[in-house]
Amino acid sequence: MSQLGLAEREEHRPSELSGGEQQRVAVARALVNSPAVIFADEPSGNLDSASAKALHQLFFDLRKSMNQTFVIVTHNNELADMADRKLTIKDGFVFKG
Repeated sequence: MSQLGLAEREEHRPSELSGGEQQRVAVARALVNSPAVIFADEPSGNLDSASAKALHQLFFDLRKSMNQTFVIVTHNNELADMADRKLTIKDGFVFKG
């Protein structure tokens, strides 16, 4: 919880957490069983820009510290451009980029 910035919020109910905190809880749930790959579908779609940026950085920090693989589906070009590998799907065709 501390690695995700949630140590001080452990006793709070979900309704008492901000949108960004709720997304970090979702990441914690995804990590709890140490999966080989974590799939994230529009993980920052409903967050303000500051919370989205913090969540994006969290993904890359976890990738480095836990050697974790993330597959992220997003319309956010800033997030997509941060990735090691980017595939774009347009009209049913896949483009590498």
